[in-house]
Amino acid sequence: MQTSSHQIAQRLADGGALLPDSPENTVEVVGILKSYGIVLAGYNRNLTFIAEQQFLELFPFFKYMNGDISAKSLKRHWWHDRLNYEFAEYCMRCMLWHGGGGLDHYLDTPEFAENTERAIQAKLKGNFLILALHRGFPDFLPEQVRQLAYYSALGSFWLIMSEMFLSLSDRYDQAEIKSITDVVEHIKLALVAAANAPITYSVKIHNQDFAIMPESAGLTFLVDTAIPYIEAVFFRSFPFRGTVSYNAQQQAISRDIDQFDYGALYADPLPIGGAGIPPTLLMQDMRHYLPKYMYPIYAKRSQRGERDLRGQICVSFQKSMFCVTTAAIFGLAPQPLNSDDPTAKAENLSYFQGWCDRLETSRLPNVQ
Repeated sequence: MQTSSHQIAQRLADGGALLPDSPENTVEVVGILKSYGIVLAGYNRNLTFIAEQQFLELFPFFKYMNGDISAKSLKRHWWHDRLNYEFAEYCMRCMLWHGGGGLDHYLDTPEFAENTERAIQAKLKGNFLILALHRGFPDFLPEQVRQLAYYSALGSFWLIMSEMFLSLSDRYDQAEIKSITDVVEHIKLALVAAANAPITYSVKIHNQDFAIMPESAGLTFLVDTAIPYIEAVFFRSFPFRGTVSYNAQQQAISRDIDQFDYGALYADPLPIGGAGIPPTLLMQDMRHYLPKYMYPIYAKRSQRGERDLRGQICVSFQKSMFCVTTAAIFGLAPQPLNSDDPTAKAENLSYFQGWCDRLETSRLPNVQ
């Protein structure tokens, strides 16, 4: 019998999670988050490299190589024996397009424009051709810097998340994490601890530092990157090319961006191995770092073996993201979660119900 959104909301009110608690769910979530943590550390390195070392390089042919331009690394690149950094860029562009939060607001301020112009002038000093282009099209290069700011911010966000997930795995190995409730509590406390971590961005040009997003801008981890990321990547995202028609006459895509539900929590776990469904690239990356204890779980659940591995990873990943979402929901609750006041409890229940209603068309019913 299918669990209703009202039952899930009540479970949240009782201190549970969007994902039901069970020993298998616990080990599956911890294992996939360990793999995800390793991948995120790689994504962070590449996004940070692009933001800091490829600043205003108009033709960044080697941006995925992290500065290692050698015969060996070129061979790995051409054979695609590397992390799919394209997925990291996909998430960055998703955040840039949807906006939201203080980061999006700051990038529209005169302060950002002034910081950007100083960096542009320093970078282009003596390059009369590109300076002429900048004078003729004054919005082009600032828009590139705006995108680079998102590269840097998402890299900083993922670094914190990577450390959070890897420490979760370490605590599980030490028998400190024994349930989904423990997983959610670990993530919630880690989010709170990092909430005010500053999000900054500067570049070195001719041995001089240029602050694009200085600490004085007041941008922080939770409000300005984590919440916009969840909204843009977990929930909204972009319509999947090849599965949804972009023809305006077909009206397959809502004109209301608030109605977009193409995020990771809604994606069908299709093991196609291509780039058409964005999460597939992430699944391909995570398969290289799966803990050994994950394989018996997948073998028991699917008879297709290695052919179904990406699909099974996607299921595990979505389970883990429902735990992350639970931690974020708890952290933003309007009233204390342990309150005994009936009015406060009713307000929280209504708040949880709103989230569950929004997730009703996601993969949440499939993981109950």
